[in-house]
Amino acid sequence: MSEAKKSGWEKIQWVRDHMPILALLEGRYAKEKPLAGKRISMAIHLEAKTARLALAIKALGGEVAVTSSNPLSAKDDVAQALAEEMPVYARGEATEEEYQEFLRKVLSLRPHLVLDDGGDLSHLLHGEVRELGEETMGICEETTTGVIRLKKLEREGKLRFPAVAVNDARMKSLFDNRYGTGQSVWDAIMRTTNLLLAGKTVVVVGYGWCGKGIAQRARGLGAEVIVTEVDPVKAAEAVMEGFSVAPVREAIAHADFLVTATGCIDAVTFANILAAKDGCILANAGHFDVEIDVRSIYANSRVRKVRDHLEECLLPNGKRVYLLARGRLVNLVAGDGHPAEIMDLSFSLQLLSLLWLAREGGRLSPRVYPVPKEIDEEVARLFLQSRGVAIDTLTPKQREYLGLG
Repeated sequence: MSEAKKSGWEKIQWVRDHMPILALLEGRYAKEKPLAGKRISMAIHLEAKTARLALAIKALGGEVAVTSSNPLSAKDDVAQALAEEMPVYARGEATEEEYQEFLRKVLSLRPHLVLDDGGDLSHLLHGEVRELGEETMGICEETTTGVIRLKKLEREGKLRFPAVAVNDARMKSLFDNRYGTGQSVWDAIMRTTNLLLAGKTVVVVGYGWCGKGIAQRARGLGAEVIVTEVDPVKAAEAVMEGFSVAPVREAIAHADFLVTATGCIDAVTFANILAAKDGCILANAGHFDVEIDVRSIYANSRVRKVRDHLEECLLPNGKRVYLLARGRLVNLVAGDGHPAEIMDLSFSLQLLSLLWLAREGGRLSPRVYPVPKEIDEEVARLFLQSRGVAIDTLTPKQREYLGLG
């Protein structure tokens, strides 16, 4: 076995030991094999925790093909190890052309089920390779950006398949988006820059669950935090949490670090960047590299690499900003992604949602569905069980009082 494959398997085994809920579900369903005969195409950041999910799907009988949902986020050693078990189309530092070809290859499986992260597979099945979705029963979508794209298709009457918004489940958004993003983003930024956060000013662009986690962790590490928002309710919430709130154009002038987490294009424009504090470090925690206007930075700046995943950009006005991970998802490109225990929750939701679609997909109309409440609560119960935590239950009298029957 090559050193790369050995390294990949060691990483997969490490996360396997720290993802107990997925192990419980695999043990529960392995004999029954409820995914037998089902072809599943996956596009999700390809690293050890993702490999663990893919292996669990295979253990439940699924025929799986995997690629990464970001051209830069695949870990080569993990990809090589996983390729011993199933078709894998991915490599780190893939070009945009290679990335698109990998997506098409994973869909050549003609999937019954799709597990997507960001909506790129769904996009292709609604456009360029529609014919490959003729047997597709449903889609599970992992992230905010992908759910936004699916809901747009639904509003336009163009959605072809039932889709489960895994991102919106309580056991995903409250944990993965907040605690996972909050920890993994700062882990990636600090290991890439090797700079101190305490005493610095951090600007967090967007105060959804991801932004909340990023802001909370920055404050916990000793930074002064400024939040920027377009939603007045979220901005009010940030104020009540004790954060400063300001427009991007004002906040960036004070930023030692700026992190985007909006799911929207042009959250930080080139005009904003020209107003940045000299030496400001720019990072993106959203799925696509469109939140910071990196294209204008590259077109109008003198750029040089100073560390792995860290570029110095000399702006036309003489200021310097530092761009991490080319504006792509910083915690995956420059780090290891979310902690294993967090992804255990999200991937258990994914697995149970796939099983639900395998059973119900043929009877569902093409719209975006929430994760069924019983799945969300089952993952919560298994989480508590894995931690040795017991909780109370409602008595019949309490259920009657609350109108629950």
